[in-house]
Amino acid sequence: MRAKLPAMGAEKGVGPSAAGAEALALMRAAERATLATSLARAGIEGWPYASLVLVATAADGSPLLLLSDLADHSKNIAQESRVSLLFDGTLGLAEPLTGARLSLLGRVQETREERHMARFLRRHPSAAAYAKFKDFRLYRVAAEAAHLVAGFGRIHWLAAEEVLAGAAAPALAAAEEEILAHMNQDHKQALRLIAETLLGLKAGDWTMSGIDPQGLDLRAGGSLARIVFDAPVRDAGEARAALVALARSARAAALASPRPR
Repeated sequence: MRAKLPAMGAEKGVGPSAAGAEALALMRAAERATLATSLARAGIEGWPYASLVLVATAADGSPLLLLSDLADHSKNIAQESRVSLLFDGTLGLAEPLTGARLSLLGRVQETREERHMARFLRRHPSAAAYAKFKDFRLYRVAAEAAHLVAGFGRIHWLAAEEVLAGAAAPALAAAEEEILAHMNQDHKQALRLIAETLLGLKAGDWTMSGIDPQGLDLRAGGSLARIVFDAPVRDAGEARAALVALARSARAAALASPRPR
């Protein structure tokens, strides 16, 4: 049953589609979130329970969680699948309440799709050490509604369709692993330039860990970064054109920057 949403509270001049895109961007960039479940523990049943979890997104934008059966939040969702995930985009801001945060409401379902696990492990490589343990399961959160606070006075209730609009691109998802392998094997220098010149990141062994219609994910050791495309890409051909454009921009920026003497 679809959750009944409150009336839209969109800021004048900012429609729900723009707010939905901002919400999706916040989820795509996140590496952790706060998971709220309903306690199943005897004596304190039903109390809200918040826990920190690692998160990735599926190709269609749905959050992915790798959880242990031994954890309280896993026991909770076995009894009640409705959850909320808080994505916090305020890190590093002098005034945190001016930053964006998203509360996503949805239902948790176990997933055994190999692409889901592959995306999660590329986002969190260290999880490979325990991902195959019998007491760990991968879950997908099927979104039903979301509440975005994008700063003072910018508050929106959104339907799941608004948040995930344009997130899915089956042709791109099918080509993702091939694109990553090609870029990481043959274009490491271009990825380094993109990270250092376009994002202003420190020098490092930057690799591409994911691609979706809205952007691409980069990793160097424990550091994560994301660059957003100027326009959505839907397949391998469009992805190639976007990556070529980024590489050209990065090279131009590198040539234009003053060299140390």
